[in-house]
Amino acid sequence: MSSTDKQPAPAEQIFQLCMGFIPAICLNVVAKLSIAEQLVQGPKPVGDLARVAKVDEDALCRVMRAISIFGVFKESAERRFEQTPASDMLRADHPQSLRPFVVFFPDPLHFRFYSNLMHSVKTGETAGKATVGMELFEYLKGEPETSSIFNAAMVNMTHMFIPAVLEAYDFSGTQTLVDVGGGHGSVLAIILQKYPSMKGILADIDHVVAGASPYLTSMGVADRCRIAPIDFFKSVPAGGDIYILKNIIHDWDDARSLTILKNIRAAIGNSSQGKVLLLEIVLGPGGHPLGYLADIEMMVLAGGRERTEQEYRDLFSQAGFRLTKIVPTQSPQSIIEAVPA
Repeated sequence: MSSTDKQPAPAEQIFQLCMGFIPAICLNVVAKLSIAEQLVQGPKPVGDLARVAKVDEDALCRVMRAISIFGVFKESAERRFEQTPASDMLRADHPQSLRPFVVFFPDPLHFRFYSNLMHSVKTGETAGKATVGMELFEYLKGEPETSSIFNAAMVNMTHMFIPAVLEAYDFSGTQTLVDVGGGHGSVLAIILQKYPSMKGILADIDHVVAGASPYLTSMGVADRCRIAPIDFFKSVPAGGDIYILKNIIHDWDDARSLTILKNIRAAIGNSSQGKVLLLEIVLGPGGHPLGYLADIEMMVLAGGRERTEQEYRDLFSQAGFRLTKIVPTQSPQSIIEAVPA
């Protein structure tokens, strides 16, 4: 084992964990300031970057220097920075841009929620009411700018993960795909693009799908996609061959997850073609380590949880489904398939 492969000493491990929030918030700051966009043409002195961003030169230099040790930007000479493959992905116009993800996840709003993690641990409740006086999704209804940032981050995650889903799962023969809780339709649109004979129904709460039309139009699938404002705790549209839910069931506790799944079971009715696909991280052997961090995210923000294969199997059984297979992908998510029992 080389020196670079050695595990950090226990004390160093604890130090790194305790200070992990610092590079995260530094990423958030440089993304919001669009620093990466300034370095597309080559290295620049930090003074030039600061003047365009209208921030303090020394403070910006210290922030960029701090994250350069993780490979985000490179200080090529004293107080002169250049792009790296990692910092390049902070550009809004990068084909695999992570800017929306970085703008939302290590944002001060997130830190406010996590400052009340102890509340969640003591009570089993989310940190929503302790932080903003209400649950997250209720809060987003009244904060259109924050809701827009949240939705952009969800679309960003979809663009990261859905190619692996398309590679791992064959949707051939599906006539109508219903995207339950589909936001602006990022999952549905990408699948419809690959399968030109397929039609889709985008189903989500009214204030979310209200902003979906421009996105679906930009993806060239609006003419094959019906938008259905719903409350999935009450009902979901009938008529689908496949009901797909990306990162929806993990938002909710077992009782509310069962309500959603039972409503889908009712919508499928006696159809012999009906099935459910959950795009979720599955905890347990062979699962992605990210799942255990996402589980804390669900506990603090949404009140849901990540689950094991057996927990998904039990949920499906209680809702009138039978879990048929779990298909791993090259992303952290797996495809969990179930059919009516």
